[in-house]
Amino acid sequence: MIITRTPFRVSFAGGGSDLKEFYSKNGYGAVVSAAINRYMYIVIHPYFHDKIRLKYSRTEDVESIDDIKHPIIRECLRKVRIERGIEIASFADVPAGTGLGSSSSFTVGLLNALYAYKGKIVSKERLAAEACEIEIEILKEPIGKQDQYAAACGNINYIRFNKDETVDVSPILLTEPAKKKLEDSLCLYYTGGKRRAGDILNEQKKNLSDKDKFQNLEKMVELAEELRGVLQEENINAVGDILHKGWIYKKELASGISNEEIDNLYDKAMKCGAAGGKLLGAGGTGFLLIYSEDHKALGKHFGCKALPFSIDREG
Repeated sequence: MIITRTPFRVSFAGGGSDLKEFYSKNGYGAVVSAAINRYMYIVIHPYFHDKIRLKYSRTEDVESIDDIKHPIIRECLRKVRIERGIEIASFADVPAGTGLGSSSSFTVGLLNALYAYKGKIVSKERLAAEACEIEIEILKEPIGKQDQYAAACGNINYIRFNKDETVDVSPILLTEPAKKKLEDSLCLYYTGGKRRAGDILNEQKKNLSDKDKFQNLEKMVELAEELRGVLQEENINAVGDILHKGWIYKKELASGISNEEIDNLYDKAMKCGAAGGKLLGAGGTGFLLIYSEDHKALGKHFGCKALPFSIDREG
């Protein structure tokens, strides 16, 4: 039996600049993101029958790869060249569709498990690159590259997406006191529901032909670079303001990124002493990331399920 554990991620700044429609025109995109200690688990076991059995939100028992309904599992099996005689199950700490990059964590974790099942250990960079190939190139999902690299590499990173399709991952190293202050100042709040990122991201891609929206994304890349700088200087108190600026820019990229309910929750957090935050993922619903020096007090007035987290260093 093979079991893999792959972290979800929190994106702090620059989200959206990992779309090819942006970095191919701008020359590069950049994000600051972190893997967190909430995980996707993949379990693989030989199947008694010469078939393929899958257990996720539904169960599949099929004769061949071509019969598999789950697109990511189908393409991962093709990539690793496992044809049958295998059973795959998945479990997660957090629901899918809530802005934590669960789809890419699933893809990275499944590839890792399948290669291990065949007796191969592959690099984190290869896992991320192949996950991008499967999700973006083969399945044509309208997503970027940051989630795959965050899940595979772990840690808090400045990730740069180059015009030539290469990706540079630069870890941001923090002392233990600075890391603890950052983790204690950040918390996720569940706004309820889930969504597919595709519709919002497709609109965001189309909107990049608009000069003002393209410039907004350029400003978000500048914020990613600014955030890398303040973290390297361990000026943790500046993080909240950068998150707030980024959220203002992000809301202008597509109509579905925020809504009245999300805006009201965010305003309530700010009135309760938060310094900044953002809705994670493409938008619409899911987890709201809030920076505050007193989450205990904030939680009493906020009315949402809190999910504290720490930074995962392993990937």
